[in-house]
Amino acid sequence: MSQTHLFFNTGIGRKKPNSIRDKEQSCPFCEREKLTDILAVDGSIILLKNKYPVLENTYQTVLIETDDCHGELSIYPEDHLIKLIRFGLTHWLEMSESKQYQSVIFFKNHGPLSGGSIAHPHMQIIGLHEINYEDKVQASDFEGVTIHEKNGTVFTISTAPRVGFYEFNVKLEDIDDLTAFSKYIQTAAHYILNNFPFYCNSYNLFFYQLNGDIYAKIVPRFITTPLFIGYFIPQVPNNIEWMKEDIREHYFG
Repeated sequence: MSQTHLFFNTGIGRKKPNSIRDKEQSCPFCEREKLTDILAVDGSIILLKNKYPVLENTYQTVLIETDDCHGELSIYPEDHLIKLIRFGLTHWLEMSESKQYQSVIFFKNHGPLSGGSIAHPHMQIIGLHEINYEDKVQASDFEGVTIHEKNGTVFTISTAPRVGFYEFNVKLEDIDDLTAFSKYIQTAAHYILNNFPFYCNSYNLFFYQLNGDIYAKIVPRFITTPLFIGYFIPQVPNNIEWMKEDIREHYFG
């Protein structure tokens, strides 16, 4: 039977560097010659074991997205963007298909409200030995108003968000054609950081497998609403249709 909680090792957590909070701290991901336990490399993209595995009973890896400490997914050139998403999906699915874990999570933190600690662009792929994340995911989490669609890959705004307010979803049609999937993810991130109707400097990107399909969810991060913290009650904004049109105007002509 799957467990419901992860245990966080505070002893390891206290040792972790935090270049988001401490701007004077040197970046461990920029010192590439000092990186250890490297698992795979594709140009400037590196997958390695997490040096600070704070989550007990898991296998934690870090995916360094680029050698540019000031880079950001929302502005990557298309060729690097697609290479990055393909690299990440490949290793995530390989870990999932290894059957060594109850489930494998793949996500990205960006910004001071995202829950991350290192500013250098990176993602994480974590094998969970006792938790199946799919137990807490349902198809309605990815239903929404369609912003754009290309070659069967669909970009939407949630009408039943998991946490509340604005959540962007991308459903992948063909894993051999990641162009639209990658560009829609990038569009959501760029919109959140640059054209969102409220100032926002943080987001999370999550990947899911559900019923044979692959989804991405991009979530702008603010202070989490107390209704969700206290009661797990998500709220749905009344301007979803307006935001759909605003994104179309900014990015799809």
